[in-house]
Amino acid sequence: MSKVAVVYWSGTGNTQTMADAVTAGAQAAGAEVQVFGPAEFSADKVAEFDGLAFGCPAMGSEVLEEGEFDPMFTAVEGALSGKKVGLFGSYGWGDGAWMRDWEDRVRADGAVLVSDGVIANGAPDGDALSSLDELGKAVAA
Repeated sequence: MSKVAVVYWSGTGNTQTMADAVTAGAQAAGAEVQVFGPAEFSADKVAEFDGLAFGCPAMGSEVLEEGEFDPMFTAVEGALSGKKVGLFGSYGWGDGAWMRDWEDRVRADGAVLVSDGVIANGAPDGDALSSLDELGKAVAA
């Protein structure tokens, strides 16, 4: 059985809904899943998991949330090499540049992206929820 961490920050609840779908997908694939907020996760924990899913909405001019999430993510980047990683998040404007930048950042860290990041404009619709379920399964595989 694989162990998966789902680590996310949500301001409006949209990214939390997305995290719930990723969690369900990973559990359906047989993984043991632990869910964390950014204050609860650190680089020390990365080695405990076979796969990691990170979720954060776009903020400001399409960047990761800067108060809690980005500092945590920056701290764990050095431990991601070789790890299976999935990314997800919601946005309300722009074209998803924050996700493309985040994917590039994770690849540069040496992580193995299990798929393109899953994004939803506002609340995730049925297509996004299905993609999130698949993301969870891929992180668990």
